[in-house]
Amino acid sequence: MKFNCISPSIVFQEVPDEISLCFSITGCKVGCKGCHSTELWQASYGIPLTNTNFIKWLKKYKNLISCVVFFGGEWQEKELIEKLIIAKKQGLKTCLYSGQKHINLNISQHLNFLKTGVWRAELGGLESPMTNQTFRNITTGEKLNHLFVKTHINENNSSQGINNVAA
Repeated sequence: MKFNCISPSIVFQEVPDEISLCFSITGCKVGCKGCHSTELWQASYGIPLTNTNFIKWLKKYKNLISCVVFFGGEWQEKELIEKLIIAKKQGLKTCLYSGQKHINLNISQHLNFLKTGVWRAELGGLESPMTNQTFRNITTGEKLNHLFVKTHINENNSSQGINNVAA
């Protein structure tokens, strides 16, 4: 099976306080009900993300990004770990978004951040206080879900939010 992805994009919300280059890996086995990216279920979809191609993308965005995010890829452990090691050697932080509940230590030891948990529409995503998903700083072990909760400004310019906790 090839380690394929759709064309990467720069993202700002997936890892708080980081500008990330995001690679959505195809071949997802989770198949969450209500998935917004069902094309990622097909392993043959997208373009091959070889180590050479990955390095080219990192060079293209050098000094513009601080983190590399993978949406999936844990089902191809060897290939994912190779990319995580390359990113770390380039001085970048690494993150994995997974629909799985647990990630193999072989992978997680190469991560700075990890989002786990299947998407369940009735529970919402990381911005929901009811979510089953967890976003962690792997280095510190800290759960960072509170950083995704939206804050609302009322007429008096005071902040209100559900679980709006200062980091």
